[in-house]
Amino acid sequence: MIRRMPFRCPACDSAMQVTELSCPSCETKVQGTFAVSPVLQLPPEQLTFVEVFLRCRGNIREVERELGISYPTVRARLDEVIESLGYQPPLEPENTLNQLDTIKQFEDGALSFEETLDKLRKG
Repeated sequence: MIRRMPFRCPACDSAMQVTELSCPSCETKVQGTFAVSPVLQLPPEQLTFVEVFLRCRGNIREVERELGISYPTVRARLDEVIESLGYQPPLEPENTLNQLDTIKQFEDGALSFEETLDKLRKG
């Protein structure tokens, strides 16, 4: 069984460093200090999301279907991953934000289907 690599020290919560690599086939070992991708340091739920996103080739509709979540939720999770990696998600045009908010209100039951269509058509 391969365990997930710990990135925080269980004793003092400092960042851990990768200092040894080994070959399971011939048992060769290499020691040093090695860089680890920030992607590997994502929490498990974000790492799972990234794997699904990549498997779906970034197609948000496919990610929605596979994870059973809405378009705004996919976008929100993607923004969370981007922020966790130390980047700022791109700013959305005001119109897009309003549309996503309208869809979220519909999903939450605050708007009927007809009210949602009306708001989306008006922009």
